[in-house]
Amino acid sequence: MATANVLSTAPSDDKHIPFIDLQAQRLRLGQRIEDAIARVLDHGRFVAGPEIDELESRLSDWCGAKYSISCASGTTALSLGLSALGAKYRDAIFVPAFTFVSPAEVIARLGCIPVLVDVQPDSFNIDPESLVRGIQMAEEHGLTPRGVIVIDLFGQPADYPALQEIATAHDLWLMADAAQSFGASLQGKKVGTLTKLTATSFFPSKPLGCYGDGGAIFTDSDEIATEVRSRRQHGQGEDRMTHVRIGMNGRLDTVQAAILLEKLAILSDELKARDRIAARYSAGLKDLVRVPPIMPGRTSAWAQYTVRLRQGERDQVREILEKDGIPTAIYYHTALHHHAPYTGYPRAHGGLPVSEKLARTVLSLPMHPYLEPALQDRIIESFRTALIEVRGG
Repeated sequence: MATANVLSTAPSDDKHIPFIDLQAQRLRLGQRIEDAIARVLDHGRFVAGPEIDELESRLSDWCGAKYSISCASGTTALSLGLSALGAKYRDAIFVPAFTFVSPAEVIARLGCIPVLVDVQPDSFNIDPESLVRGIQMAEEHGLTPRGVIVIDLFGQPADYPALQEIATAHDLWLMADAAQSFGASLQGKKVGTLTKLTATSFFPSKPLGCYGDGGAIFTDSDEIATEVRSRRQHGQGEDRMTHVRIGMNGRLDTVQAAILLEKLAILSDELKARDRIAARYSAGLKDLVRVPPIMPGRTSAWAQYTVRLRQGERDQVREILEKDGIPTAIYYHTALHHHAPYTGYPRAHGGLPVSEKLARTVLSLPMHPYLEPALQDRIIESFRTALIEVRGG
C-alpha cells in the first residue's frame, strides 16, 4: 500500500488532495517570498545575515521568551538543549515511547540513557503516572534521573503543571519538544515559555516551517542562552578563534530565516484556520471515531489531525480512501521500543501499552490552513463511507 506524500507543492483539485498543501500558502504569500530571498542574495550574507537577528527577535516577541536562538534543525535544537541543561554520560533522560525517533536519538548520541515512558490515550502526550513509574524503575536500576523531554504531540501542549510537580519532587529539569506545537498555549502562556528550555523545528510540514531544515531554542535563562549560542558556533568564546566548549556547526542559514520571517507574519491567521478545520473534522466524525480532544486551558497548533480507529480497521480504511484519492498518514506506526536501536533501553514499570495500542490504531487526515470547506467535506464523507463499509454497514 502506498504511503501518502505528506508535502505537496501542487495545487489541490478534484483529483489531487495534498496532505499538507504548501503551495496554497505559497500563493497567499505571493511575491513576498521571492523578495525576501532576493534581499539575501543582494547583501550576500548567507550565514549569520541580518535576517537571523530579526527572526530571533520576532520569535521572542511572538511567544514571549526572553531569548530565541535559531539553529539548523529541530534535532539540532534538541541536542543543543540537552547539552545546555547539563546532561551527562549515563544520565537517565525520560522520553515518551509514542513519538518520532529524534528525542531518543539525541539522548543516546550524547551517551545518556533514554528511559521510555507511556502516553495518555486521548492527548497522546506523556503520562505523568508513567513518568513516576519510570523514575522509580531508573532509581531501582542504579541510573541517575536527570531530566524529561516532553513532546507536545500533534500540536497540543502536555500537562506541564503535573509534570513540573513531579520534576521538582525528583530534582529533574523539563525540556519541551515543541516541534509540532509552536503557536499553541497552556493557561494563557504560549509554547516557548512553559519550561526552562523549549526546542522546536521549522521543517516544512510544521505549523511554522521553512523551505528546508531549521529549528530554534527558547529560554528565559541568560546562562542557557549564552551556552546554546556558543555550542551552535563550534563552542566559540569571545571571538571566532577562541573556543571554550565542545560545540557544532548548528546555525540556521539566512535564506531560511528570511522565509520564516514572512511565514511568521501570517502564523496567527493560519492557527485560527487550523482551529476551524479541526472543529469541522470533529463535528463530522465524532460519532464514528475517537477524535482528538482539546484539554482544559489549552490550545493546539494542530500540526496533525489524528483520530483513533478500532483495532484492525486502519489498513482497510486507508486502502478505500486511497482509491478515492484521499491521502492519509500514520504518526507513528511503530512505538520507539520496537525500533531496532532502542529495543534494549529501559522502560517504565507497567510497560508501554498505550503507546503500542496507538501505534496500531491512529490515522491522520489532511490538515493545513488552506483546506477549503468543500474539499474537507469530501474527505469527511469519504472517511465516513469507508469506515461504515469496513464495519459492515
